[in-house]
Amino acid sequence: MNDWPDGWTDDRNARYGRGSADAQPEGVRRMRHVQRPSAPPQRPPVPQQQSRGYDDAYDSGYNTGQVYGSPAGGGRGGGRADRGSVRAPGPAPDWRRRIKIGSIVVLVAVLGTTIGTYFWADGKMRREVDLAKVIDRPKEDDCTTYLIVGSDSREGMTAEEKKKLHTGSAEGKRTDSMMILAACGGGNTMISLPRDSDVEIPKFVGSESGKTFPAQGRRVKLNAAYAEDGPELLVRTVEHNTGLRIDHYAEIGFAGFANIVDALGGVEMNIEKGFKDKKSGADFQAGKQTLNGEQALAFVRTRYAFAESDLARTKNQQKFLSALASQAATPGTILNPFKLYPTLGAGLDTLIVDEDMSLFDLGEMFFAMKGISGGQGTSINMPINGTRGGNLTWDKAKVQQLVQQIQNDEKVTVTEK
Repeated sequence: MNDWPDGWTDDRNARYGRGSADAQPEGVRRMRHVQRPSAPPQRPPVPQQQSRGYDDAYDSGYNTGQVYGSPAGGGRGGGRADRGSVRAPGPAPDWRRRIKIGSIVVLVAVLGTTIGTYFWADGKMRREVDLAKVIDRPKEDDCTTYLIVGSDSREGMTAEEKKKLHTGSAEGKRTDSMMILAACGGGNTMISLPRDSDVEIPKFVGSESGKTFPAQGRRVKLNAAYAEDGPELLVRTVEHNTGLRIDHYAEIGFAGFANIVDALGGVEMNIEKGFKDKKSGADFQAGKQTLNGEQALAFVRTRYAFAESDLARTKNQQKFLSALASQAATPGTILNPFKLYPTLGAGLDTLIVDEDMSLFDLGEMFFAMKGISGGQGTSINMPINGTRGGNLTWDKAKVQQLVQQIQNDEKVTVTEK
């Protein structure tokens, strides 16, 4: 059976023509003319392929019939061009708007922190002194006048702390230092009141009993008024003997004082002349040095190392409180939460104030003390003109002039000698 098509043979010699056995090929044939159509027939459209999870922005070119390298496909570069042309570039970032929004966020955060800190600190203040119980008060003036008291209270101190700070273990509390701070528009004035000052106990109403005690002409040391009936009688006695109205009261004990100093990292002082005192634990060399809490307490309590005794001590207390306020009321402390919160916590836990004193008033007090250390005020002892029974008597004429200058918001020109 021959599997070759008709007209073909497996004869290897018949290689030309249609199976001809002739040795020569056939003559040239003329092919029939076939007319091509004027335009190629339209192919049916290729259906779009469904996405299979790839990025719709990516187009391989196959789904439209395009082939890489063709003008439509753009070759290898064409794929990238197509991908870039699918997603239009977004608008340029609006930096002004971003900065504005960022500033608002920062401002809200700062305000929130500030307000939260204020209420936290305000809630820690111990408002335990009721000045409404004080009777027969002097007239008000334009100055804000503070009575600042350092007590020998050992409240909250352990036996080890008492030994370390040389405070002893006496029960109760007494005034260890007292001073008037008058914050006035014409300048600030700090007046130390020696605790051995000879004063008269006036008529007063008992802070606890509410009983009225008539004036008996009793003359005592100033710190005896505090020991007899606490802060309210002390304020009443100071007002009666000076004629100045006390607007606010602030008292701090041994532990609170030392803790504030330590929270600040110490207070720098320039000690003009070195001194020692076994009772207070003081042992200082002359020159600039940073005092920690233990050293600071010894510095403000020392009296037996000086010939002027209590008068020399009150001068040191003024110097130290001004330096303390100058360091506390700085941006480095106020804006540093790692210093601000420990300082506020250490001070407010033991600080006793009157019921009407706000955190703003407390801040004003510190800034007034800072102004004095910066030369924007005056610091003096109450003018003394002698003694009576071992107590220091005030120079009444100078005291009256001093009070008038403060009440009239004038520059204080009175000297202590």
